Formats: sequence, structure tokens, C-alpha cells
Amino acid sequence: MARRRRPFGGRNGGQTAAGWLFVSPVIVILTVFMAVPIVMALWVSVSDWTGRGNPFGGGANFVGMANYADLLSGETLASRQLGTALRNNVYYVLLVVPIQTAVSLGLAVLVNRRRLRGRGFFRTAFYFPSVTSSVAITVVFLFLFSASGAVNRTLAALGANGPNWFADPRGLIHIVLGGLGVTSPPEALRAAPLLGVSWWDWLAGPSVAMSVFMIMAIFTTSGTFMLLFVAALQNISAEVEEAALVDGATGWQRLRYVTIPMLRPTIFTVVTLGLIGTWQVFDQIYTGSQGAPANTTMTPAFLSYQMSFIDQRWGNGAAIAFILFAIIVLMTLIQRNVLRERETVPRRKRFYRDGVVPSGAASGEGPAAGPAAGSKEAVR
Repeated sequence: MARRRRPFGGRNGGQTAAGWLFVSPVIVILTVFMAVPIVMALWVSVSDWTGRGNPFGGGANFVGMANYADLLSGETLASRQLGTALRNNVYYVLLVVPIQTAVSLGLAVLVNRRRLRGRGFFRTAFYFPSVTSSVAITVVFLFLFSASGAVNRTLAALGANGPNWFADPRGLIHIVLGGLGVTSPPEALRAAPLLGVSWWDWLAGPSVAMSVFMIMAIFTTSGTFMLLFVAALQNISAEVEEAALVDGATGWQRLRYVTIPMLRPTIFTVVTLGLIGTWQVFDQIYTGSQGAPANTTMTPAFLSYQMSFIDQRWGNGAAIAFILFAIIVLMTLIQRNVLRERETVPRRKRFYRDGVVPSGAASGEGPAAGPAAGSKEAVR
């Protein structure tokens, strides 16, 4: 017998209408301030809008993928600028994300210890840089790393000469190679097939100036991610740690084989937020260097702003924003695949009942014997 449907005005219908009524303000706000600007930016990226008039009101003409081709051709100034910005940001991501993840995990393990006195004070102290204005932190680092700042004075007291941090465009890898006597690129690295930037420049490493922004990013973000790890550590049952301790595991072994595997979801969250944040770095660059020296601190986010609001090339600026969006999505999918939890155990790590290994399983020559013999059935 078919179940009779209740009328819309019934109890469930009233709850549905009330639910839509309560969420409607949020939907309207998200549509006005997120969906509409995204659609407008997408249209600008495929048009020749000059920044005057309404782009939807006939003030722009459709040019297709011309703006994207201009950026990705490797033959124009805009393409070389994008290549330089991507090179800078790649080193920024590769160094900042792993270090800030490791530092935040280490701080979380430290402040989560029961025997540590003043845990609340240390948690607040480590988290404090995260709630401070990024502009204020940038200004402080400009004073610290200036040519006559506290960092260089400390190095001078130790007998070392500090660099002119924010005016040195040399890459760290080039500096090391220069110390070894390599001052000019070999012929194989002179080609520039990738966005107009030579392989020698791609392999330059982060500049001395960009290194300061990396240190600042690690300093300001580790406290935030520390709180995520602290919350995850407090959800780990004490019995798990005690069982590992009874089995004779050392502190490092408990961290490596017990704690870190159980923190996999939190690590995924921290790495994802780190990737998004490092690819979108803008305010520190805008306040501290605006891409100088020699565009070695230029990032795609700042380049998008510069092309749009300063050079009035709105199509190129919007196209860079969507290229950056595609990069972030791709990197997130890659690290999600790397960090996902494997549900199956490799053949070489399977255990078998009664210690009997089926014929061919140990050597990997073929599939394991079927379950005809109970003692030879594999246990995953």
C-alpha cells in the first residue's frame, strides 16, 4: 500500500518553510557579496573591460581566452611577470607550509603536556602573533631586518656581517652556488620555456628579501595551527598513550606511530589552510616591499592587484586570479590524495593465521591461495 504524502502545510512543511526563512539572509548575503563578484570577475577575465562603466552594461567586449593566452604565452611582459611571481610563490609554499606545520605540531605537543606549568600562559603567548594585525607585524619586521636593525646588529656582535635584507634580490641557491664558484648559468639552463623565465632563474631559490616574509609567515601562523593540533591531541584517549607506554614505546615512537597517525585529519586541515594562505599572500607584500627588489618578492595575488588597480589591465588581473584559484584547487586535490588514509594493507604487510603464508604470496608471483584451507586465509 502506497504511503500517503502529507500536505505541504503539515508539520514537516512548516519546518521546511521555517528553515528556508532562517537561512535566507545568509543566502542573500553570500549571493550579493560572493556569487555576483565571482561571476563579474569571470566575465572581466574574458573581456576587454577598461575599468570604466558597468562591465555588464555594454562597457566591455568579449575577447575569449585572449587575456589568459597573453599571460601563459611566455612571450609577453605580463607572462614573464606571472612566471616570476609563480616562481617566488612556489618557493614560499614549499618552505613555509612544511615548516609551519611542523612548528605548530611541536608547540601543540609542548603545551599539551600535563607536567608543564603555566600552560595557559604559553598557549596565549604562542597564539598572540596570530591575532596581531599583519600590517603591524610587517612594520615590526621591517625594523628588525633593516640594514641597521636588531638582526644585523646581533649578527655583528657574533662576528658576522648581515645582508641588506630587503634590498638583496639574490636567490639563496644562487648565493650558495656563488660561494662554490658558480657565478654564471650553464648553457642547458639558459633556455626560458616556462612563462618566459629561464631555468637558471627558476632554480635561484627564494631571495634574501623573500626569506624575511617566510620567517614572518611562520611566526604569525604557527600559533593558529597550534590550537587546532591542541584540540586534536586532547581528543586522543589517554588509554592509547598508556598502552604504547606499557609496550615500551619511547616518546619519539609514540609520537611517530601513535600520535601523528591519529592526527591525520587535523594535518590535512592544517596543510590545506596553509596552502590556501601561502598562495594568497598579499598584505605583507603590499605593506613591506610591493614586489621589490627586482620583483623577487612579487606574488600572483599582488600581481593581480597591480595589473588591475595600477596598470588598469583589468582583464589580465582577473585572469591571474582565476589561474591562482585553479592552482590552489589542484594543490589541494594532490595533498588530499597524498594524505588520505589507505584502507587496504599492501600484500607484503599482510598477516596470516597460524603464521602460514600461502604459496606464491611471499614471492609475489601470483594471488594468494583461496580460502579452502582455513589456516591459510589472509587476515587484512
